[in-house]
Amino acid sequence: MKEEIKIFFTALMFYTRIPCPKDIDHSPEYINKATRYFPLIGWIVGTISFLIFWLSSFLFDINISVIFSFIAGVLVTGAFHEDGLADVFDGFGGGWTKTKILDIMKDSRVGAYGVIALIFLFSLKFFALNNLLSNIHAINYFLIALIFISYHSLSRLTAINIVFTSQYSRADEMSKAKPIANAHSYKEIFGAYFFGLIPLALLCVLQWKFCFVIIPLTLLYWYSKRYFNKWIDGYTGDCLGAVEQIAECVCLLTFLALWKFI
Repeated sequence: MKEEIKIFFTALMFYTRIPCPKDIDHSPEYINKATRYFPLIGWIVGTISFLIFWLSSFLFDINISVIFSFIAGVLVTGAFHEDGLADVFDGFGGGWTKTKILDIMKDSRVGAYGVIALIFLFSLKFFALNNLLSNIHAINYFLIALIFISYHSLSRLTAINIVFTSQYSRADEMSKAKPIANAHSYKEIFGAYFFGLIPLALLCVLQWKFCFVIIPLTLLYWYSKRYFNKWIDGYTGDCLGAVEQIAECVCLLTFLALWKFI
């Protein structure tokens, strides 16, 4: 139990900006094991985002409240995944060989492709979540909380699936994402799926139609893995961040479509 707590705090330290106990470090062994808690981090980020939305709704309309919820998510994670999305669009948009793509992604500067991708991503997420919540006629904060937690946990499960089924692309050992590329035991896989799917299962008790979100997320995982393998022979940490962000967008758009048309 003591080791599991340390693994959890390692995940919390690696994936968020939330303060952790002083004895927690970035041990490669524990970072590798921490993948089992990646979707659980989604619970935490989703809960914080929901709470900010809920508190903001007492003072502002739904539009401003949704924006504040996004700000909360970015602050909690330190824009960890958004940075990956921008790097991936810059890399794959400006590079035509594996070496060039990886070099561009490693550059700390953000280019036009990355900026444009972030603008479109946040726009889609904003309008999707805003429209979804606006269509929930009888305000049900438990349902809304599950929506927040589900789209954060499912997006992280989608991204971590690439780690379980693909190989790390970079050869350098200094990359901050290198430790999670090691072999994973059944504990990491079971933990990721357990924490990734539990919020959706609870959500489906209230709205069974939301279970269909698994279909587009599976397609996103399959296409992303195939695309990354084609161009860079695997994945990088930036690739995982990009998939996580796109999966959030896919979740919200699918929830909205299911709510309106089924």
